[in-house]
Amino acid sequence: MKFAERINRLGGEAAFSVLAKARELEAQGREIIHLEIGEPDFDTPRNIIDKAHWALDNQCTHYTPSAGAMEWRESYARYLSERYNVDLDYRNIVIMPGAKPVIFLTALALIEEGDEVVYPNPGYPAYESVANFLGAKAVPMILREENNFRFDIDELKSLITPKTKLMFINSPQNPTGGMLTRKDLETIAELAVEHDFYIIMDEIYSRICYEEPHFSTLQIPNALDRIVVVEGHSKTYAMTGWRLGYAACNEALAEHLTLLMVNANSCPAAFTQVAGAEALHGDQSDVDKMVARFKMRRDLIVKGLNEIEGVSCTMPKGAFYAFPNVKSFGKKATEIADYLMEEAGVACLAGTSFGAHGEGYIRLSYANSLENIQKALDKMQEALAKLKEGRHALV
Repeated sequence: MKFAERINRLGGEAAFSVLAKARELEAQGREIIHLEIGEPDFDTPRNIIDKAHWALDNQCTHYTPSAGAMEWRESYARYLSERYNVDLDYRNIVIMPGAKPVIFLTALALIEEGDEVVYPNPGYPAYESVANFLGAKAVPMILREENNFRFDIDELKSLITPKTKLMFINSPQNPTGGMLTRKDLETIAELAVEHDFYIIMDEIYSRICYEEPHFSTLQIPNALDRIVVVEGHSKTYAMTGWRLGYAACNEALAEHLTLLMVNANSCPAAFTQVAGAEALHGDQSDVDKMVARFKMRRDLIVKGLNEIEGVSCTMPKGAFYAFPNVKSFGKKATEIADYLMEEAGVACLAGTSFGAHGEGYIRLSYANSLENIQKALDKMQEALAKLKEGRHALV
């Protein structure tokens, strides 16, 4: 068959391919500790599940408007307005089946072929992938460990040209766990106005922050003139399988996103919108407990990684990923990740799964139990000691 050339410009997502390989090894009888997939290992809170049951029992099984039912869009807008002390209404919200469609459809609405798109590298792979797919030039904004995986403002300014149309930002970050400061985000917003480009601000991990509170770009005056905020339920409420996300944007863009929803998905599922409103406005104690558990796991995994000879790891400020430096072993990140899977039974991702500037790093998701994290650390220490001492040669 002959396929459209643009399909060759799309990238995949390594987490799912590594997960598939890990499952194959498990089927052969191997024990694999899963630190590869970015999914909370907690169950969806009971109040959200109960509300979904209620919705199904009360005929929330039909089409809704393509941007979501107005009452639920209003509910999501009220949540953001109360949380950040801003003034939003239903016209600023478009509900979609997951946060990833928000990224893809917003880029589709904004990018022309030949435009330039600035994106974080290492960063969530969908940013670079969608830019390439749409025929834009993907321009990497390098996040460096020595700067706590924040951008350098002078370097960022040097990347902006008259062709810059869009910038992707993510804070807290996948894969590094880094967070941008309020000043960082205000500077980016100023640059967007000065140079006439848009920002897709991915805030999917906004509730999973540790020592420092999250600052939303919605809190910047007139933010929605230039900024589209991506939010969702998957990470905060352990609702990855529910596929529920939403965009907060200006009314004009919301209308275009709604038209794209008409053509791509018809509408988000009715009962999940109802459950999503319950998630945002209902009991938050399960979320608080989950974040507290993540913090305990973070502290354990970072301490353990830094005790392994040849490994160093900065302290993540948010999300649930550690991004240790493994450059001392003199091997490619993919080789280290493959070796840890085969030799130690620890599934993780190469830093290059998140862009070329992830070379020399691996990503570990600490969305697993303290017991399994400690077991993984012990196995990694043993395997990497063999590698360091030359008792194991990578093929």
